[in-house]
Amino acid sequence: MKVDSLKISSHQREEFIDITSAIKKYAKDSGIENGLISIFVPHTTAADTINENADPDVTHDIIQKLNREFPKIDSYRHNEGNSDAHLKSSLIGPSLQVIIDRGELLLGTWQGIYFCEFDGPRTRYVHLKVIPG
Repeated sequence: MKVDSLKISSHQREEFIDITSAIKKYAKDSGIENGLISIFVPHTTAADTINENADPDVTHDIIQKLNREFPKIDSYRHNEGNSDAHLKSSLIGPSLQVIIDRGELLLGTWQGIYFCEFDGPRTRYVHLKVIPG
């Protein structure tokens, strides 16, 4: 199976963008009944995660806590002004794998897949690969 990319446009410096439906569609369109989908963010100031998608306050709270732990301005040595974004990206991480079972993503009732922007607004990409198994 080949690698495809999902193009994402962020509109704020920091935001969680729910990409669950796009990932589900990609997995379904692959025709794979059982296996994995690998989701990879090739950016050093962005990430991806799985978390609750029923209440938008959850992602708001995550961003607020990350901002308290990694403020935009601190004693960073990296002079581009986005060290906090690099730290947040490293903490959350660039990749996920989700099980595909009978053609469906095996996510919990309240789980959604998010693209995490920490240095936007920007045009970004998420690479996707379905692995049969």
